Amino acid sequence: MVKWLVLSVIILILDQVTKSYASSELILYQAVPVVPGFNLTLMHNTGAAFSILSQAGGWQRWFFIVLASIISLAIIIWMFGLPKDRRWLLTALAFVLGGALGNLWDRINLGYVVDFIEVYYREWYWPAFNIADSAITIGAIMLIIDAFLFSDAKIES
Repeated sequence: MVKWLVLSVIILILDQVTKSYASSELILYQAVPVVPGFNLTLMHNTGAAFSILSQAGGWQRWFFIVLASIISLAIIIWMFGLPKDRRWLLTALAFVLGGALGNLWDRINLGYVVDFIEVYYREWYWPAFNIADSAITIGAIMLIIDAFLFSDAKIES
């Protein structure tokens, strides 16, 4: 089980190092083009994904801290209950946990989540995100794949 928690910690550290670098080197809301379709743009997100509830007045910080803490604890309990041979599922959960902890750290210490990766196509921009968001997304996709391909549940006709 330790190696899965180490993977989560590696994701957390990578997330925090890149956010620290972005915060020290970028100017808030000023896009730095890297290649066409990809900018580095420092943003502070007080909401959730896609800035949902970002204008809610402050209570959302504590709501997301409690929610992320509960989800993180549930993931850890789930991981400890899984057989060691469920490596795909354990990897997925480690990714989600590492990402959740990365954004939780920001919310506790800063009151917002640092986002800095911006992708776009012509005038269509995807909301800015970070390494933690990427890890959560990868883990969630892996969870969906696990549910369809590796699940022990059998569909009855």
